[in-house]
This record gives sequence, C-alpha cells and structure tokens, in this order.
Amino acid sequence: MEWPEIINSLLNDLGWKAGNFSYYEQALTHSSFAHEKGRRRIHNERLEFLGDAVLELIISDYLYRRYPQLPEGKLTKLRADLVCEASLVRIAYGLNLGHFLRLGKGEIVGGGASRPSLLADTIEALIGAHYLDHGFETCYAKVIELFSPILQELQEGDLRRDYKTLLQEFTQARYAVTPVYRIVRESGPDHEKTFAAVVMLTSDQVGAGEGRSKKEAEQAAAKAAWNTLTS
Repeated sequence: MEWPEIINSLLNDLGWKAGNFSYYEQALTHSSFAHEKGRRRIHNERLEFLGDAVLELIISDYLYRRYPQLPEGKLTKLRADLVCEASLVRIAYGLNLGHFLRLGKGEIVGGGASRPSLLADTIEALIGAHYLDHGFETCYAKVIELFSPILQELQEGDLRRDYKTLLQEFTQARYAVTPVYRIVRESGPDHEKTFAAVVMLTSDQVGAGEGRSKKEAEQAAAKAAWNTLTS
C-alpha cells in the first residue's frame, strides 16, 4: 500500500476528512524518519506540541460544561486522568496506530511502533493536524468522538484503566509474548480477603499487586508492570 493510501486508511478509520493532506502526513512522520531522509524539520514534534494544548483545552471545556458541580481541584484531576499517556495509548492501540507511522530504521528495530510514549505523542500530533486543518469547533467534535468510550466510563462513575489489556497489547507487539498472571497469596477472613498477584513474561516477574478480588489484584500487577516496562 502506498503512503497516501495508508494515511487515507487511517483517516477513514477515524472518520476524518483531509483538507490539507500534508498536515496528517507530518503528524504520522517521526523525527527519526525525517532525519534519515535529510528533512529534519518535517516531522510531528511541533504538531504534538500544538495537539497537546488543543486536547487539554477541549477536555477542560468538556469537563467544565458537563460537570458544573465539581470544584477546580476535582476537574484538574479528571482532566489529568483523561489526557494521560494510558488514555492516549489505549486510543492508539484501538486504531492500530503503529501500522501507520513513518519511522527511521533504528526506531523500527527498537520497537518504536509499539512504544507507548511515541504512540501517545502521535495521537496528540494528529489532533494538532486536525485543528490546523479544520479549526477548533470541528476538531472539538472529533476529539470528543475519539474519546467517547473513555468519557462514557467517566460519566458512569467508573473511569477504568484496563492495564491488563494495555499490557497485553504492548507485550505482544514489543516482545511477541502474552503476560501470565498468578495469584500468589490470599489473606484475611472469607468476607474480607486480600489477594496478591504477580504478572510474568516468560520466566521473569515484571509486576506485582494486591486487591480485594483476584481481578483487582491482577489489574494492580498489570499497572505496576506497565509503569515499569514503559518508563
């Protein structure tokens, strides 16, 4: 598939239309590719800078209007939860975004197409591209649509961080390995048990956590592993 077709495929998946195609080309071009090709300024870092600010404003406006009863401190925390790397990477994985990136050879070998920070930056760059292409109002609608599953969880009072899914997608893409969870300890009376879990990649323990249920303990272990492996 030729490069313009690749970009159009992603835009179709997003439900976005391109007025200025070059914005999206730049948003999907990593600095490593640009440097290899001798085009040091034609990459997505400036768009990422812009998209980060646009995203924060959109989410701030959404929260301000949707939750008029919440104080500033709570709104700030919710915004941080919504625009954090885990949320952006979750969206990126849903789009199979790594498939659409232009990376340098070294970045490809190093697993850049599955690197969470790179994927999160690219989502911000795409938002910056859409803002430049269509203006704030249209971009606002598309960003809210993009974040709709996460915003729905927030509305239901359960903004989840499904670290087990994030970890599995990351480790399969980076290492071709699926995490394995083990409950290593149960403590407390039957009505108030605490479970301890570990998560393994082949023979290596990469995370541990505790919870009031096995599922909660596994999520805690996955979060610990995610933070370790992607830091």
